[in-house]
Amino acid sequence: MKILKPIEHLPLEDYLDLEAEMVKNVQEPVFFTWIVAPTVIYGRHQVRSQEVNDAYCAAHGVRVVQRKSGGGCVYADAGNLMVSYIDPSTRSQEVFGTFLQYLASALRMLGYEAVTTAHNDILVADRKVAGTACYTTPTGTVVHASMLYDVNLDALEQAITPSEAKLAKHAVASVRQRIRNLRAITDLGDITAFRQLIEEAMR
Repeated sequence: MKILKPIEHLPLEDYLDLEAEMVKNVQEPVFFTWIVAPTVIYGRHQVRSQEVNDAYCAAHGVRVVQRKSGGGCVYADAGNLMVSYIDPSTRSQEVFGTFLQYLASALRMLGYEAVTTAHNDILVADRKVAGTACYTTPTGTVVHASMLYDVNLDALEQAITPSEAKLAKHAVASVRQRIRNLRAITDLGDITAFRQLIEEAMR
């Protein structure tokens, strides 16, 4: 697997466009990380008005972007580590499974007891610490993940609006009951330090 150097200071759409360009000519699995300013990202099959608190986002400078992949709505800021994995295989489920195992293994190497779920999430101590999504093209598969390291949980809870049915599905009353920042479990330094450790663990 090829680990790319960090690509800095781009808006989220540019990172998504970069994935889309890279998958056109990918020859071997590629992994890279990125960090963005406060942004809500919702899935291709989601309805924005049902998932995003647009009033809050507009008032607080949170950008809202729809991605090509499916999956749920996420909030990202400078405390999130965003991860991209691009594979020349078009067997999306196999690629998805491989990526999840890579990422969970990297977290375990850092001391977290990470496990994967049937919903393609990663949990530590029964709380979600990373969500993932993917899409496939004729030339390969793109998988991306949002890892909660030191995210502003107040902003996260305000910016996205999951339905009561979705919360009930996970037996929680709020988003915050379902998730946890990795830094709250084990503090490995700031997001930059965590990013470097993850990249080293993925090698």
